[in-house]
Amino acid sequence: MALPQPPIPQTTSCYRHPDREAGRRCTRCGRPACAECLVQANVGSHCLECAKAAKPDVKTRARYWSARQPTLVTYTLIAINIAVFAWLGLQDADSLTGNRTTEGQFDLGLYKPIMAREGEWYRLVTSGFLHFGIIHIAFNMLLLFQLGQLLEPAIGRIRFALLYFGALLAGSAGALLVQPNAFHGGASGAVFGLMGAAFIGLRNRGVNPFSTGLGTVLLLNLLLTFTIPGISIGGHIGGILGGALAGWVVLAPPYRNLPKWATYAAPSAVIVLSILVSVAVVKS
Repeated sequence: MALPQPPIPQTTSCYRHPDREAGRRCTRCGRPACAECLVQANVGSHCLECAKAAKPDVKTRARYWSARQPTLVTYTLIAINIAVFAWLGLQDADSLTGNRTTEGQFDLGLYKPIMAREGEWYRLVTSGFLHFGIIHIAFNMLLLFQLGQLLEPAIGRIRFALLYFGALLAGSAGALLVQPNAFHGGASGAVFGLMGAAFIGLRNRGVNPFSTGLGTVLLLNLLLTFTIPGISIGGHIGGILGGALAGWVVLAPPYRNLPKWATYAAPSAVIVLSILVSVAVVKS
């Protein structure tokens, strides 16, 4: 009597490569697939179609990427400053050393006589991205990086951007007020404004700023402002005042119960007021 024979093994082919034997199946849809057509998943392996379907869409991936960048505005501002500096350096190498004011720098800087004659109100902003030499931009970008790491994650991107440009424009207004016939440029007004806001923010939370590195840096920079010739005193002081005024609201402690809209309105008001002051000074 013949014994029963075991069943012949049934082999399956890869759903994408019929000439290849499938060693495993997709743990999501059950398709047989070769090793090349399987992607390791958290549990089991997925075929290429299931792995693609499991990925979030472009909008969701962009949102996830954005959430992992707590200082995106800070890095963007630094990149713009460096790009402007490099662009002017390609036009005229003297702008890299600060030995003289180049034509490209003159086209962007804050200068009341030209603004009074030609208008060119864009200079209120472009002057804040203009630097005279590597040391000038390096020092400002270092402070911007440090202050951005402190402030942007705490107050969010929109309010940080409003605070930055409020301080920048307040610095432009201060420069025109104090030294109307001088040529001005640099991110110092905006950076001083961030220092002023951070100073107020620490005070609002019961921290003595002079017990931190911030107070020392602020005092040192103020000392340099009034002792080194050629520094825009009005730009620095205007930036501090604008940043401190906006920071008093934006970085207010929770017990004040300020409405959220006020934290956006305060730096916006500084921006508007600074522009109005600048226009009045130029047209006077």
